Amino acid sequence: MKLKPFYTFVSLFVVGAILVFANTPKISGYSHVENEVVNETKSDDSYNKMMDVLTHQRCMNCHPSDHIPKQGDESHPHYFGMARGEDDHGFEATSCNTCHQSENNLNSGVPGAPHWALAPASMAWEGLTRAQIAERLLDKNTNGNRSHQELIKHMTEDDLVLWAWEPGVDADGEPRTIPPVSKEEFKKAVENWFADGAVIPSK
Repeated sequence: MKLKPFYTFVSLFVVGAILVFANTPKISGYSHVENEVVNETKSDDSYNKMMDVLTHQRCMNCHPSDHIPKQGDESHPHYFGMARGEDDHGFEATSCNTCHQSENNLNSGVPGAPHWALAPASMAWEGLTRAQIAERLLDKNTNGNRSHQELIKHMTEDDLVLWAWEPGVDADGEPRTIPPVSKEEFKKAVENWFADGAVIPSK
């Protein structure tokens, strides 16, 4: 009869221990949440580096909202009344390629790169927020019907895009500014952002 209190104590202890362990979060649960936070932070960092480049004048001057190419760090309208034209290359008498060749002209200061032209009107970024630019970038209706892989290739290999880091000098012989992120960092940021799901942080 004296053993009853002992068995009662043991039973209550076992039940209590089960309840405690059942309600204790597993370490793996913490690890999963921590990994999600790390991945989200890395994705945001890649997004911000990428957008630092896309919103820089070297890119933005060729993505106007009014069909008029811009020039310089202050993004003034292109001289000589240049405009988009029907095929993004200006007009017959004032074609982009009349002055802009496949490489920079160090004597005149005229910039150049292969297939020099304005970005299509559907890719007008001027005046948009970073999130809006990202939305247009991902939308096949406004990105030239490109898949994610095609976008990565375009943004990391296209000579006209990469010209931003080799813009030459202006008419006064002064070096043009380049994006605040290095070319290699930009390429990695683009690849990482798409690899992480191309998430737009503001959403």
